[in-house]
Amino acid sequence: MIRTTPRVLVSDLREHLGETVSVCGWVNTLRLQRTMQFLLVRDHTGTAQVTHRRADAEPLASVIEGLTAESAIRVTGRVVANPIVKLGGLEIVPETVEVLNRAGAPLPLDEHSGPEHRLDWRFLDVRRRPAAQLLFAVQTTVEQAMREFAYAEGCTEMHTPKLMGSASESGAEVFRLDYFERSAYLAQSPQFYKQMAIAAGIDRVFEIGPVFRAEPSFTSRHATEFTGVDVELAWIDGVEDVMAFEERLLAHTLARVAATHGEAVREHFGVEVSVPALPFPRITLAEALAVLRAQGWDQEGAKADLDPEGERRLAAHIREQTGHPFVFVTHYPVGVRPFYHMRSAEQPGLTLSFDLLWKGLEITTGAQREHRYDVLTAQAAERGLGTEPLRDYLRCFRYGCPPHGGLGLGLARLLMVLLGLDSIRDAVFLFRGPTRLTP
Repeated sequence: MIRTTPRVLVSDLREHLGETVSVCGWVNTLRLQRTMQFLLVRDHTGTAQVTHRRADAEPLASVIEGLTAESAIRVTGRVVANPIVKLGGLEIVPETVEVLNRAGAPLPLDEHSGPEHRLDWRFLDVRRRPAAQLLFAVQTTVEQAMREFAYAEGCTEMHTPKLMGSASESGAEVFRLDYFERSAYLAQSPQFYKQMAIAAGIDRVFEIGPVFRAEPSFTSRHATEFTGVDVELAWIDGVEDVMAFEERLLAHTLARVAATHGEAVREHFGVEVSVPALPFPRITLAEALAVLRAQGWDQEGAKADLDPEGERRLAAHIREQTGHPFVFVTHYPVGVRPFYHMRSAEQPGLTLSFDLLWKGLEITTGAQREHRYDVLTAQAAERGLGTEPLRDYLRCFRYGCPPHGGLGLGLARLLMVLLGLDSIRDAVFLFRGPTRLTP
């Protein structure tokens, strides 16, 4: 059996000073001089300098001479200290350089490539930019922390169907597809299934999974496929229980990100990850509209909801008044909320619902759900929704479904705000929008 030198990550090279190791990675840059050859090799943990004197081994010099940027290679050599080297004061004096996969030249993108072109070559874009790779490390920590918190709070993780026999909620903004001899639909929300789980006696439900929205939106914050973080809580006393759960969830998550990636996020994104104080500010939609109209927004008073400009203005106002980057906007009118949101007993025209804004961007929608069968069917009828397409859903409420509420949070939007990104396209690996189904 052929024994190979164990692979060592670039970040661990200092632990192997004076030893012969193998580093596997990509050719970052080449500097080929008459007597010396300098090669920067990059793996997912960092970049190391390889220094070769041509006179030491001519066959090796020829191999290095034939390398191209982004070729996958294995370098075996001795780790030595060299204070002149900017990359940690270390370099590798190579014994062999093995070309595992030679990259074609020239590369199809560079630092001047536009955003759409970068999406076409996303694998290269991510590989060549440490900040892009850091994004997914942060995403992993975010999901891990959210699951950690949810489990500690007694949540059961569920995986709900993404194929539906009828269009969910209002039937709008859904993708229809052929399903054997009939039509099926991609789930635009796990909402109904979360509520079914509550009716099944699963006290607290938690899911991280794909969501599909057939929205012809071309904004920086919309996608046709995204990852949703969904929670449903049974036996609540009111919608406040749901908001309190989310603010604790986010505080725990951001604390984990700050501890794990705070320094790297500061270096690559110029963002300070801070843990928000509890509780988050709350403001009713009516109060928010009054504040914004006094500032000149919506001068005709025709808007019943916040548009993106209104969200940004409100967040700036709350930040100025309280110093807090988050704000819950509560009590949305019945007309702008789904039929299954519970209505206020004191103000029947309002729902017991909320949106959560973070630095001016909506990242969450939540509410207390209507759990009473007769009230729910009446609210569906008001919207012109027939009971037959909702039959399986409505059954859940006829036989003792408890009071409950929940929320849906967009993971990519959270990452977008957390890292100060300009577009949701940079907050996911492979973006899907109205005009993009590749790569």
